[in-house]
Amino acid sequence: MIRSKKLKIFKGISHGFFNKNGGKSEGIYKSLNCGPGSKDIKKNIKKNLKIVKKKICIKSKNIYLLHQIHSNKFIFINKNFDLKKKFKADAVITDQKKLPLGILTADCVPILIYDNVANIIAAIHAGWRGAFKGIIKNVINFMLKKGCSIKNIHAAIGPCIAQKNYNIKQDFVSRFMRKDKKNKIFFKKKNNQIYFNLPKYVKSQLKMNKISKIDHINIDTFDKKNNFFSARRSSKLKHDDYGRNISIIMIN
Repeated sequence: MIRSKKLKIFKGISHGFFNKNGGKSEGIYKSLNCGPGSKDIKKNIKKNLKIVKKKICIKSKNIYLLHQIHSNKFIFINKNFDLKKKFKADAVITDQKKLPLGILTADCVPILIYDNVANIIAAIHAGWRGAFKGIIKNVINFMLKKGCSIKNIHAAIGPCIAQKNYNIKQDFVSRFMRKDKKNKIFFKKKNNQIYFNLPKYVKSQLKMNKISKIDHINIDTFDKKNNFFSARRSSKLKHDDYGRNISIIMIN
């Protein structure tokens, strides 16, 4: 489990970015696969989620997971929320204690957010589509409406795919350039290939929304030695599926 240097100073929350070590799954899912959407054995995924929960807080509620769809949609969990319901969205916000919020990734960017005065947390799944559609802006705006303040919001960008391993096609670039010519800073050409800097783009979205307290955990999920699940690496190895990394945040 990796913790953000900027978030771990706050005693009011627990959090962690987990790689693929320390679980019960086998084969291509070895070992801490936390993705119910994968083709892994369901009982192993449940065991893995229990292992993660135990590391965050034994006495906490079950980890709340979304059905992630690469959107700009989010949900807010209040005291009347039915935790048995699973929503299609890519971010979850709460002011409830002992409720771990989980985000699943396998190259996309996990973002954990905390307002240490309003005591509100958020977990965001930011793939390029969600970031492009404004998931970060939507979450920040909602948090501000709930009484958060820009100066008290802290964000941690978790492990994700690095630019050097994220090659894309020209139509991808064109889409970003049509939106804003300044987006060209997120692309680099090398050996007739174009590479996209997803974490830099995500960080720019946070800054655009006036968030300055940002911790970027610069670990590449594609690089095998870092022991993270990677959709792109699995595709390159011709695997028919891949495991998911989990990132968690909870108000104590």
